[in-house]
Amino acid sequence: MLTLTENVTEIVKQLTDEVPEISALRIAAEPDGQALSVSPADQAAPTDQVIEQDGATVYVDGAAAEMLDQMVLDGGVDEDGNIQFALGQQA
Repeated sequence: MLTLTENVTEIVKQLTDEVPEISALRIAAEPDGQALSVSPADQAAPTDQVIEQDGATVYVDGAAAEMLDQMVLDGGVDEDGNIQFALGQQA
């Protein structure tokens, strides 16, 4: 199962605190099956895996959950305020 770093949990909590209609981030596989998209979400889809960690919630669609099994999602905010995400292998 995908795990989240402290950086990502803080980013998700800040987003959901600042924008009431957002309850989580959602990670979904693109139709080509090779790329992932990350977007704000107000609720999980029926087949989403729900990851709750340290007060942050991330929804992961079924295809993305398979791709992200045993991965760690990290993130940060650059000097322009853009959120960037990165994936790594779980230790």
